[in-house]
Amino acid sequence: MTRSLKSLWGRFLFRDKGIVPTNRLLIVFAILTGILLTATLWNLPWSFVLLANILVLLFSLVDLIFSPNKNQLLVKRSCPTEMERGINYEVPITIQNASPYDVQFRIIDGLPQSFERPFPLYGKIGKETSVKFVYWTKAPVRGDYQVNKMYIRYRSSLGLWEKQFSISLNGSIKVIPDMTQTKQFLEDAQKFLNYEGIKIRKYKSGVGEFSKIRSYVVGDDPRKINWRQTAKLQEVMTNEYEPEHGKHITILIDCGRMMGAELKNGNRLEKSIEAALTVTAAALQKGDYVAALAFSKKVKVYIPPAKGMSHLQTILQGIYNLEVDAAESNYGEILNYLQLVQKKRSLILLFSDIQTFLHEESALIYLKRLRQRHLFLMIGVEDDMLVSRSKEAPVYAQQTMVKSIAQQQILIKKDGKAKWEKQGLLMVEAREEKLATTAVSYYIDMINRGLL
Repeated sequence: MTRSLKSLWGRFLFRDKGIVPTNRLLIVFAILTGILLTATLWNLPWSFVLLANILVLLFSLVDLIFSPNKNQLLVKRSCPTEMERGINYEVPITIQNASPYDVQFRIIDGLPQSFERPFPLYGKIGKETSVKFVYWTKAPVRGDYQVNKMYIRYRSSLGLWEKQFSISLNGSIKVIPDMTQTKQFLEDAQKFLNYEGIKIRKYKSGVGEFSKIRSYVVGDDPRKINWRQTAKLQEVMTNEYEPEHGKHITILIDCGRMMGAELKNGNRLEKSIEAALTVTAAALQKGDYVAALAFSKKVKVYIPPAKGMSHLQTILQGIYNLEVDAAESNYGEILNYLQLVQKKRSLILLFSDIQTFLHEESALIYLKRLRQRHLFLMIGVEDDMLVSRSKEAPVYAQQTMVKSIAQQQILIKKDGKAKWEKQGLLMVEAREEKLATTAVSYYIDMINRGLL
């Protein structure tokens, strides 16, 4: 296709500037042509048919005079600079009509194809007025995106022609992981942990550092009542303690091939990043130091340990655009690298695929060395298909075979986990929707038990 034909085709595809006929004009020509062609059966001259079509076309072009120029339509868009994956956001658009004509318009915003695109948007604006409207969109894939164009079509007064043009509205959108679970934890940690059967592990009271004096509530240990403040305020008050602060937490995020397995909502990497950010928020809120490391064949991102809630943004900006690699993860190299950068004793949380890790014999040597100084916890997403197959009723012979194979795979995985746990690596699997709560719960449990 030549360049001129591409430009012409682009006009009809709402991608280029130009003028295109509307359905109304095409219907008029179709009716007129049908009548004139019928009249030719009664010896109507063909010259008259041609002349009539030319006159109608010229009349329709006059309609273009009574429509705004593109310079008389001013468009502004407030595009969010940061969006969370899978969350709906509104995008407000303001159109100002400086012409003396009413305008019916259609708009297509230049969002990336992966975004939800509720286009075209229809609207009407009176003469010498402005109108503001919004549309909603969401992004299912993390990353950086440019939104630089907006395409507009508007009709002439009689609706016979449509003018179209594009506007350059430079904007960039950063799509970060879904922070819903992280926000829920920061708002109410205990409510977040009380999640459909997950064992609630509260921060241990009565041990550790003194935190504050607060009002006594049902369920508090009566032995911790502060009788001096109770007598002074005429209200039962109790002491609150927190575990010792300043522990080191290192979060490892696997970006290897198996982390690209699709789940109900995203893939394993998506859920691991969201769970890692929730654990990060929990640790930073309690005054611990948190480091983050993402890897596949080699280290992709390393963020040194720091404390304070501001460090959550540092980690978020460092890992928000991680992608799954097509290669297998090199656990041995990563554990060796970890020996070099993490000198202080820390809790190492590894988000990875347990099934893959069980076959990594090369990592065992490095794990034994690291285990002398650090505490390990590996967290993976449970294989829902494998679990459901193992619980199916064996009605037919084929179902019986599938069920037995699924149960065999579960037993093999169980034996493999037991072998690694003897070397000091605790392995935990959770359903995708409970991954974050499970990770936070185990983190709190290890802090309470004083394992660090």
